[in-house]
Amino acid sequence: DGCGHTVLGPESGTLASINYPRTSPNSTVCEWEIRVKPGQRVQLKFGDFDIDDSDSCHSSYLRVHNGIGPNRTEIGKYCGFGFQMDGLITSKSNEVTVQFMSGIHSSGRGFLAAYSTTDKSDLITCLDNASHFSEPEFNKYCPAGCVIPFADVSGTIPHGYRDSSSLCMAGVHAGVVSNTLGGQINVVISKGIPYYEGSLANNVTSEVGPLSTSLFTFKTSGCYGTLGMESGVIPDSHITSSSTLEWPNQTGQVNIWKPENARLKRIGPPWAAFISDEHQWLQIDLNKEKKITGIITTGSTLAEHYYYVSAYRILYSDDAQKWTVYKESGMDKDKIFQGNTELYQEVRNNFIPPIIARFFRINPVKWHQKIAMKVELLGCQFGIGRAPKITLPPPPQNKNDEKGADFMDDSIHSVKTSLQTDKTTFTPEIKNTTVTPSVTKDVALAAVLVPVLVMVFTSLILILVCAWHWRNRKKKTEGTYDLPYWDRAGWWKGMKQFLPTKSADHEETPVRYSSSEISHLRPREVPTVLQTESAEYAQPLVGGIVGTLHQRSTFKPEEGKEASYADLDPYNSPIQEVYHAYAEPLPVTGPEYATPIIMDMSSHPSTPLGAPSISTFKAAGNQAPPLVGTCNKLLSRTDSASSAQALYDIPKGQLGPGSADQLVYQVPQSVAHSTGNKDD
Repeated sequence: DGCGHTVLGPESGTLASINYPRTSPNSTVCEWEIRVKPGQRVQLKFGDFDIDDSDSCHSSYLRVHNGIGPNRTEIGKYCGFGFQMDGLITSKSNEVTVQFMSGIHSSGRGFLAAYSTTDKSDLITCLDNASHFSEPEFNKYCPAGCVIPFADVSGTIPHGYRDSSSLCMAGVHAGVVSNTLGGQINVVISKGIPYYEGSLANNVTSEVGPLSTSLFTFKTSGCYGTLGMESGVIPDSHITSSSTLEWPNQTGQVNIWKPENARLKRIGPPWAAFISDEHQWLQIDLNKEKKITGIITTGSTLAEHYYYVSAYRILYSDDAQKWTVYKESGMDKDKIFQGNTELYQEVRNNFIPPIIARFFRINPVKWHQKIAMKVELLGCQFGIGRAPKITLPPPPQNKNDEKGADFMDDSIHSVKTSLQTDKTTFTPEIKNTTVTPSVTKDVALAAVLVPVLVMVFTSLILILVCAWHWRNRKKKTEGTYDLPYWDRAGWWKGMKQFLPTKSADHEETPVRYSSSEISHLRPREVPTVLQTESAEYAQPLVGGIVGTLHQRSTFKPEEGKEASYADLDPYNSPIQEVYHAYAEPLPVTGPEYATPIIMDMSSHPSTPLGAPSISTFKAAGNQAPPLVGTCNKLLSRTDSASSAQALYDIPKGQLGPGSADQLVYQVPQSVAHSTGNKDD
């Protein structure tokens, strides 16, 4: 009379003392005989141990034995308040006896333990929760029998479970392990949420929970998608029933609660049977063989009709003729699923192992007032090939040989049984939940074609971009000194008004030359003539935008005789001015104009006889250069050394002294303007 919660499965189980976790009664005893498959051994793990040790384990204790019966041998005897047992107790054979003795005591919760075969090295108990483990993801083995009334679960799938929830009990609620078989769970820890919903699933009630620092979810095969009742993928003609409720309302209109009304979350009345007995059923044709992993049900969802099904059986078939009742693995009795407890709440039940079938039938066994329900099936496509067809030897030729006929019948019966068993227990890892096999081929084809088309279009775009870039580069290289179309006469006038006005201190005024050689040339011919000459001066600027000139450059775009191209000359000129193609370079600092510096090298002692005068330009600030007269005779660089007062050089490519009367130079800055004299 000392046995408490007990579930002994073929590979694992859970056992507890009576009244656990409250104090066990005095003078009680219980023995558990545990057997696993031959060749395997048993390991025992305690989740909680609290037995009175006031008399040194004499009257209250827990004893573990190897074997069963009179030949068993003792492994150990244990007692103590809050006793912490490190590690596992392992047997030497496939049989173990656990004996609990409760003497006279006033306190002590008793114990709770789990067992499994020794190949389950990651065994945990029903009391372990996520807060006991620090890893963000881990695998554990849950024993059978973890649906216990003294463990708490908060949350649901897919949102997750509160970290204080029992891992194994939450695994049963989520449908990843069976309460009668146990199983492996893959747990993932993540950040908690402010609120945890409650629900009823697999005979486990999850309570509403408050905020927590973390939560956990389970990794699964992913075969939990809806199969088409709610969405309408399953047509109305594929939903049938044993009977249909028909009744007139107060206005005389006939209401028919047809089987196609049994779609989950559909507004309106549900399906209801005309007669409420255990022979009623609702049948769904899935059109092809599917892997069915669960079912969700509700009641009538109509407040004025408080109808719902509280328990039901599940049957399945491949041809709608021969039906198989669903049973849990290793069980002989039909599995009775817990249904609804009221008309609104959605209740989920999972099939472990899953059902592989085309036709699915629900057979209510308990209900409230009338049989009425709405359903949805969970699962995925069954992509595994069917079992090969069995070829049997031909029957004996002797018609009177009844033994051969009996052998034939036995063989067929055994083949059908084995195939049916395989279909109901085999659980392949299938993660595709929505795509049919025919659509899968199209998806695979699209997965190949789409990248190819993207690569082709990308290549074409790159070719077009390269061609356009090459064409632009070719246009730019045509005519090094030719002005582009946007830099011709007229454009500059329109753009000057948008350019910022320079201050007087930084305004750049070019040095201008007058030449009869240049005046007769058209503006477009000047760059061509200049290009043929030797480059003693800097090459003209190509681009024509004044705002982009360097600080030391005084070049202006050539625009012929159009006076508005540049600012007016601040100095007077005796003849009509024509812009020269070149200008003298400016110094780094100093005035805006370069001041000529004249050095008479002929009088220097170290200068050889006949050396010409050397003229150069240098920034001289605001200091005026020394002048020899107001104007002197212009000499070329190649003139005789006897002219010791050469003031200016003749630009290369211009005429010599014989044409000096045709050249007019601008008077340098800081020198008073005067009229030049010429020598005859």
